[in-house]
Amino acid sequence: MANLGTFLLLASFVLCAYAAVASVVGARRGSRRLIESGIGGLYLVAALMAVATVVIINAFLTDDFSIRYVAQESETLQPFWYKITAYWGGLNGSIMFWVFLLSVFGSIAVFVNRERHRELIPYVVATISTVEAFFLYLMVVHKNPFSTYLTAAPMDGTGLNPLLQNYWMAIHPPSLYTGFVGMTIPFAFGLAALITGNLDDSWLRAVRRWTMFAWLFLSFGLMLGMIWAYEVLAWGGYWGWDPVENAAVLPWFTATAFLHSVMVQERRSMLRVWNVTLVIVTFFLTIFGTFMTRSGVVQSVHAFGDDPILAKLFTGFMVAILTFSFGLVIYRLPLLKARNELDSWMSREAAFLLNNWILLFSAMFVLFGTMFPTLSEAVTGERLTVAGPFFNKWMTPVGLILLMLTGIGPLLAWRRSTTKNLVEQFLWPVVTGLAAGTVAMLFKIPLWSAGLCFALCGFVVGTIGQEFWRGTVIRRKNTGTDFLTALVGLVGRNKRRYGGYIVHVGIVLIFFGFAGNARKLDEQAHLKVGQDVKIGKYTIRNNGVKVSDDGQKQMTTAYLSVFVNGEQIDGLYPARWAYRHHEQEPTTEVAMRRTPAEDLYAVLGGFDLADQSATLQLVVNPLVNWIWFGFGVLALGTGIALLPERALAFAVAKMPAEAATTTVALLLIVLIGGARPASAQQGMGGTEDTRASFYARTPFEKQMQHEIVCTCGACGHQNLAECRKDNCSTSHQMRGELAAMIDQGKNHDEIIQAFMAKYGGEEMLGAPIDKGFNRLAWLIPYLVGAVSAVAVGFAAVKWTRKIEPQAANAATVDAALDERIDDELRDLD
Repeated sequence: MANLGTFLLLASFVLCAYAAVASVVGARRGSRRLIESGIGGLYLVAALMAVATVVIINAFLTDDFSIRYVAQESETLQPFWYKITAYWGGLNGSIMFWVFLLSVFGSIAVFVNRERHRELIPYVVATISTVEAFFLYLMVVHKNPFSTYLTAAPMDGTGLNPLLQNYWMAIHPPSLYTGFVGMTIPFAFGLAALITGNLDDSWLRAVRRWTMFAWLFLSFGLMLGMIWAYEVLAWGGYWGWDPVENAAVLPWFTATAFLHSVMVQERRSMLRVWNVTLVIVTFFLTIFGTFMTRSGVVQSVHAFGDDPILAKLFTGFMVAILTFSFGLVIYRLPLLKARNELDSWMSREAAFLLNNWILLFSAMFVLFGTMFPTLSEAVTGERLTVAGPFFNKWMTPVGLILLMLTGIGPLLAWRRSTTKNLVEQFLWPVVTGLAAGTVAMLFKIPLWSAGLCFALCGFVVGTIGQEFWRGTVIRRKNTGTDFLTALVGLVGRNKRRYGGYIVHVGIVLIFFGFAGNARKLDEQAHLKVGQDVKIGKYTIRNNGVKVSDDGQKQMTTAYLSVFVNGEQIDGLYPARWAYRHHEQEPTTEVAMRRTPAEDLYAVLGGFDLADQSATLQLVVNPLVNWIWFGFGVLALGTGIALLPERALAFAVAKMPAEAATTTVALLLIVLIGGARPASAQQGMGGTEDTRASFYARTPFEKQMQHEIVCTCGACGHQNLAECRKDNCSTSHQMRGELAAMIDQGKNHDEIIQAFMAKYGGEEMLGAPIDKGFNRLAWLIPYLVGAVSAVAVGFAAVKWTRKIEPQAANAATVDAALDERIDDELRDLD
């Protein structure tokens, strides 16, 4: 089977080379036969990669440990499902899975568009085949998943990393890869349009749905990664700004920018160079993110390892991408000239432009912060730590600005908005925002940043609710149907617009969940049998510790009772699992009690079987489940936007208004009923160390534990309060040292200096100190922001001067804007 797999990879590589050459030569010579031959080659690559996938999965299921990759990622006792997911669980298999997905997506994209965009298809095939050939080359010469042992094969395998033996991680990589790989299709069509010079808006229509599809799965992958981190890494959080997390979010920023700016090009024939650039940058960031996680250029607990050869190959490929792509953009600049210019900064296209600048700044800032430790090591010889505190300082205000723009954009008219129009549009959204902010203040939520976030959530909900209400009222008046049927018809007639609004509702719910972090509670306790500890409204009692075994692992479980006001409401069972074939520390299985209002989160850090005592990390996370629910709403909105043009309109047209109302009401009941949060129970981390932890005794000690970063190197630079608690001997030692210094009466600066002296400088800080070379980390974002502000101001002055002569037409524009909604709805009908 190994020989067959290797042959399939070699054959696929040769076919990719043929498809690329045949397509380009056919297009240059005008030979339809060569073009069709190249397309056939692309299809055949998909077939061969499908067979290769079947071969590697069969090797896992039959325990063929003669294949190195199977022996490294599987074992005899590994559950059936995790034997399948082991296919993409390691470096070699993940590259092969990437090629398989790209071959399938490329074939579908070419098949669907081959008649509609015949002039582009040869170069689309060539681009996709070239990308496939690069990854196939990596496997053929360096990372062959079918390579075998030169000596005798082992009797059993090592098994999949226990951290990956989790249902979220089983579907997280395929979702993320689908998003990454899907971004190749827009890049291929964009490059084909640049090569051929066919730069009208038709190529955008060919890739818009693909971009939306890939963006949805990229969002899905990010959300699954957050849930996995929350339930598996046992630190009570869901996003730590780890380099691998950052690598995944980079193309999400630029793809989101493209999905907004493409509307400006379609509506106003503007931002044409910008849109092509975004497509190229998004694809480049997917390759760069893959490079970051597989080359060793960044240090992360989630990375695949350090491979200098792979790093050099990826670097060459990325240089080629940028050189060729932007060379074509420069060459085609005359054809990319915008047909219109910005009429006013009080317009929807201006809001989209500002949204794009901020999203691009976010991507560049996260990229810079992620790579800064590598840069500092190359320049100064010292690898600094850039962790959560640094990113949160910058990304919190950026996120709030983006949330605000989510509410402002729909309220502005295309081209120009008058004062009267702005007052009418902003009145109710501002009222709802102020009301939400007032409620937050009544609950004594701090204004920065949670209180402001709640207020902006109310503002955006007011905006979207107003858009739906006004549109539905007008449609009901025009069609004579009831309100609910008019609402469904409104969405059905413009699925992209109102699907986008639903996506924005999902974003609001996600930010609503983020804001709940302001009331997060975190306690640590060492409990003997019968003892209890209080956190928030909950009282947790230890009922004992038990050990069991299932053959693959030994499981140690703590039995806890949860009380509220003296009444038992639930039981929690956090555990630690020790896998026999893995020498790494045992995994920590988190126990959670989930409600819409909050999660009660329990981690078993240490235990003593002799006296049945348990060291527990307890967390109360308010509103966290609204993050996951928000993604569900986001996915619903994206699904509506991806529906065929007349899907909902056809359904409503075929039934009476009463039947439509009943059907929609039942659908809403099912959706709401099915949205109840399920109880979760798993998480990871752990060692055999059963000592009680040094938990925070005072607010000052808790502050210091959150400020100092663990230097174990295995936790992704989490702070001392979060680094696997008792399961990490390094963080345990550092917490003990911190407690001793506090007992000695040392202040904040003295403690920081002592830790820096012992642990080699600034590695134990979450953000670099603002001095020397490190000042660059703080200066660059300010510099980029200042330059952007100057550029925006210059453009504003220039465009404002251009439109001054048109001021005489303001009255006419004002009158037209009064009927904005009616006009847009008439266009839709």
